[in-house]
Amino acid sequence: MKSTKSELTQRINAALSLIRKYKSTSEATNMMVEQYSISKRQAYRYVEQANKIGEQVAVPDPKIAFTVKLSQKLIQRLREHAKHTEKKLSTIVTQSLEDFLQNGQEPGRKKQKRSRY
Repeated sequence: MKSTKSELTQRINAALSLIRKYKSTSEATNMMVEQYSISKRQAYRYVEQANKIGEQVAVPDPKIAFTVKLSQKLIQRLREHAKHTEKKLSTIVTQSLEDFLQNGQEPGRKKQKRSRY
């Protein structure tokens, strides 16, 4: 069974901690096998990735499906944009929503300039 991005990141971070604790890639690999019930080969891959990165990696937020209704025209534009930019739909929507929420702008309203007085 394939690990999620979150699990992958957590295991790389664990491998890095074990390398630092035991000062040995073989010991860190053996501990990964024991702790995560994974093959020695897979544990070694995590240890190698941790060695290559050399620092803790931020664990990404898990993603879940979220259904919304959009107009056909908007969906078509979104799909065309995704195809043109070679990005996933969820990547485009996530970035757009994060930008929108960060700017605090309401839909359909232009940002107002602040008065100096």
